[in-house]
Amino acid sequence: MNVPNKITLSRIMLIPFFILMLSFPFDWGTVSAGAAEIPLSHFVAVIIFAVASATDWLDGYYARKYNLVTNLGKFLDPMADKLLVSAAFILLVALEMAPAWVVIIIISREFAVTGLRLVAAGEGIVLAAGKMGKLKTVIQILAIIILLLHNFPFNGAGIPIDDILLYAALIITVISGAEYFAKNWHVMEDSK
Repeated sequence: MNVPNKITLSRIMLIPFFILMLSFPFDWGTVSAGAAEIPLSHFVAVIIFAVASATDWLDGYYARKYNLVTNLGKFLDPMADKLLVSAAFILLVALEMAPAWVVIIIISREFAVTGLRLVAAGEGIVLAAGKMGKLKTVIQILAIIILLLHNFPFNGAGIPIDDILLYAALIITVISGAEYFAKNWHVMEDSK
């Protein structure tokens, strides 16, 4: 197994620790952040999530720079991304920090795109992520981080950047999914 795939696996291995931080009522106190008191467990979860998210960039950079792109990596990388982001959004619903309907739409798009990629893979076609898909990922990651930080550093100004990012993520997720299907629908039509 090459280095980029090991980096991707490290992202997958961080997910249970992220889930643990947000699923159990650790009472480690709070961290003062502007006008909000953030539970320390949320702060630790953000650090884990940010590190895991950074490995997405790192594994891709390393694989391209050293020509280490593999079929395993093409499978693991998007799966790791979807597992991490889906876990985060589901936990945000459980914590009543995000509306369930928004998360359902976001996760449904991820399943739909994964399904299309599987059909394409069955035909020997690799479907790369487009620019909108990459923007979607960045906005989703930022939304998750700001939501878990209880809108810090914007909470003191009273600007709901957390909600703005969440709904921006929703809109970009829907647009990028529609674009992805429009661009690659031929795979469904041509599948045997």
